Amino acid sequence: MDVIAPDLPPVASREDCLALDRDDPLAALRDEFVLPEGVVYLDGNSLGALPRRTAARLAEVAQREWGEGLIRSWNDAGWIDLSQRIGDKIAALIGARPGEVSVADSTSLNVFKSLSAAAALQRADAPRRRVILSERGNFPTDLYIAESVAASHGLVLRLADGERIDAALDDEVAVLMLTHVNYRSGRMHRLAETTRAAHAAGALVIWDLAHSAGAVPVDLHGANADFAVGCGYKYLNGGPGAPAFVWAHPRHTERMDREQLRQPLSGWLGHAAPFDFAPAYRPARGIARFVCGTPSVLAMSALECGVDVFAAAEPAGGMAALRAKSIARLARLRDFRDVDEGVTRNRRAAARGRAAWTLAIVAMMTFCRCFARRVKRTLRSAQSSFVQILVRASHCSCMCRLLCVGLVSRFLLRSGSDVPRDGMPACKRDCEIRHVRSS
Repeated sequence: MDVIAPDLPPVASREDCLALDRDDPLAALRDEFVLPEGVVYLDGNSLGALPRRTAARLAEVAQREWGEGLIRSWNDAGWIDLSQRIGDKIAALIGARPGEVSVADSTSLNVFKSLSAAAALQRADAPRRRVILSERGNFPTDLYIAESVAASHGLVLRLADGERIDAALDDEVAVLMLTHVNYRSGRMHRLAETTRAAHAAGALVIWDLAHSAGAVPVDLHGANADFAVGCGYKYLNGGPGAPAFVWAHPRHTERMDREQLRQPLSGWLGHAAPFDFAPAYRPARGIARFVCGTPSVLAMSALECGVDVFAAAEPAGGMAALRAKSIARLARLRDFRDVDEGVTRNRRAAARGRAAWTLAIVAMMTFCRCFARRVKRTLRSAQSSFVQILVRASHCSCMCRLLCVGLVSRFLLRSGSDVPRDGMPACKRDCEIRHVRSS
């Protein structure tokens, strides 16, 4: 999905920035969160902010649904459907369809489950492919899980630089596992292009959307991806340790249904009929087979509040509008950075110019004093004739002028400044650049 950022006029003052805020259709979303006064929070990549509705919702779940409803709330309050209900809401953010996303467990566990499933599918279709390929700069937990899966399936984990992934795709690669947006650099892979390249090479692809879901538009079906996972505590604002999500393309879940394939963590809630309490495992159909154990209802309820915030952005354009604002905000920050750097450079140039003039003046005064002392010594010498005095004085005066001119030229050239007609260095005039900031 191509996102076009709006053209913004150059900011010249604080009033211009305030005008942009007033005209921003997404500005009201700030009221959806509880943030300390005066804080500009830019760490959603690590922990999302607290949605305003979350605390009240958690109190309701604890006091009414748990405290009063007790075990009846699994049905009466819909606890048993939380995984699928929240999954459908996340699906709308990542280009999936209703019924294709399950919310369960952690990102690490979902990487293990989906990577194991992909390895099993490839073992059946292309047993000679023995490599799991990933990016060297991938998030460590993904690489650690990949090491475990490789060891248990008799595969090899191979790492490549992010910009050389396409070149590393060969006939040995069974599965390509990448994080869509790199956690360290912010570099974003081209989801559709990279998926096509992997499929052309005969590999399946698993995308980690931990730094994408809720931050940038994602279209898994448009990219024809195979598997995807992501966490709930970053841009989805589900709170510390919020549950993660997992997605698999229907072509894979339908095949797993037909062939009764399972992911390796076959817990009771991923059973086709969990309340039959049968001794033998029979996987649920579709994405439900990727659920393992009983979910944390409190954590799920908090995550649902975080995901519901995105519904408030839909009238203003949804994820596409959020991404466009993100790009525009970054451009504005770059503008301020450029102003900062320009002012800093000119201040340093002005300081060098002042230092050059000061040193030149000091040098001139020093040589003048030397000249005066030499003239005095010459006058005191009885053997000196008037002609000798004139010659020595002229010699000192010329030396003094030459040295002073040389010093001034040297320091002015090194400082990068010039001397205009008004006698002030140009770098000092350049320092009149206005430095404006927006709160």
